[in-house]
Amino acid sequence: MNNPLLQTIEALAKEKGIESDTIILAIEDAVLTASRKYYKDTGENLKTRFNPETAQVDLFATKHIVSEVTNPDTEISLKDAQELYGDEAEVDMEIEFPKRTDVLGRIAAQTAKQVIFQKVREAERENVFSEFSDRTGEVINGIVKRFENGDQIVEVGRTESVLPRKEQSRAESYAPGERLRAVIKEVNHNTKGPQVILSRTDPA
Repeated sequence: MNNPLLQTIEALAKEKGIESDTIILAIEDAVLTASRKYYKDTGENLKTRFNPETAQVDLFATKHIVSEVTNPDTEISLKDAQELYGDEAEVDMEIEFPKRTDVLGRIAAQTAKQVIFQKVREAERENVFSEFSDRTGEVINGIVKRFENGDQIVEVGRTESVLPRKEQSRAESYAPGERLRAVIKEVNHNTKGPQVILSRTDPA
């Protein structure tokens, strides 16, 4: 992986604990979202595909080969298709026509960043849920990070979990940076994503 973008993708995937393919898919979606805004008046069917050789996202307008064209933005006649691709072209096949991405501009780049960030965050959340959802009742080790309204925020691996006030032992007190053992009481899905709830009062 000598390409800087590919190195960045691999580093980000490692840091976030998600697959490189998830980030590449997010980049494809981001460019597609930006492209649809720029080319919104063309009526074309757009698609993107990451090119690992160039580390660029290629953009295409796709057209279906039909016997009779009713929408020239999304369809191409069999005759025209065969002039381009020879006898291999058949009705119902799809043809890709390259489109420029260098014209998308700064706003498109901002849109792309937002989409990538959102997709990566969603993937992180799903990883947290899948990692902890079947570990209810397990005793784990964690590090106290900070306090929020009486609750302790505890780092378990790379995940921040919550030790609510009602699940804390009144005979104990912890300071940020201290280690503790707790039971994974439950894993909830809320608007901010999965939340791992810990307990120090559970019999375990």
